Amino acid sequence: MTATPATAAVLVIGDEVLSGRTRDTNSGHIAARLTEIGVDLKEVRVVADDEAAIVEALNALRARYAYVLTTGGIGPTHDDITADSVAKAFGVGIDHDPRAVAMLRERFADPADLNEGRLRMARIPFGADLIANPVSKAPGFRLENVFVMAGVPSIMAAMLDEITPLLAHGAPIRSETIRADAKEGDIATPLAAVQKAHPGVAIGSYPYMDAEGFNTNVVVRSRDADALAAAAADVRAMLAALR
Repeated sequence: MTATPATAAVLVIGDEVLSGRTRDTNSGHIAARLTEIGVDLKEVRVVADDEAAIVEALNALRARYAYVLTTGGIGPTHDDITADSVAKAFGVGIDHDPRAVAMLRERFADPADLNEGRLRMARIPFGADLIANPVSKAPGFRLENVFVMAGVPSIMAAMLDEITPLLAHGAPIRSETIRADAKEGDIATPLAAVQKAHPGVAIGSYPYMDAEGFNTNVVVRSRDADALAAAAADVRAMLAALR
C-alpha cells in the first residue's frame, strides 16, 4: 500500500459516446473501483474516433498521471482505431500479435470464422503486455502506464478486474453522506466554515429534488477515519443549528 496515492485518468474513446447514441457507464465503474483501492481519479476525457485527437489526449494524460485507462475503439470495424493510435502515441509499430491470435482462436476454432475483421482485434502495439478478456477472448493491452480496454461495459469490467492487482493500492477513500434537509444556498456559508476547519477533508454539497421539494446531500470524504468522523460531526452540528 502506497503512502502517496497514485493518480489516474480515464480516456473514453468513441463517436457514439459524443453523439449520445451510447451512454458512458464505464468511467463511473472505473471511478468506483479506483476509489476502493485508493487510486485518485483526477480526470475523465471523451474523444472522438480520430487518431490525432486520441494521440494528443493520450500523450497529455500519460505524462500527467500515474495511470491512464482507456475504453473503446479496439473492436473489429474500420473505425476502431485505438490500438493504432496508441502505437503512434508511443512511436512503436503494430501488427498481429501471435498471443492475441491464439486467444481469438479459442473462441473462433473454425479458421473461416476468424476473418479479417476479427483479426484486427489481434493487432497489438509492439512491446505491449496483453490484458486477458474472459468474456469474449479479444484482449486489451498495457503499454507502460496506459491500459487499453474494450468499450462494451461487461468486457471492460472483466478487463478492469484483470488489471486492478497491477495498480499501486493506497488507503481507500471513505465517505459519509448526510441529508441536509435544507436548500444548498441556505447551507453554503456555514458549510464553507466547516470546510475551512477541516482542510484535509473533502466536503461537497449536492442538490436534488424529491417529493418534498429541493434538498441537499452533504458528502464528506477522507482517507483518515478519525478526520472523516470529526468533519461529519461538525456538519451535523451545523445543520442542527440551522434548524
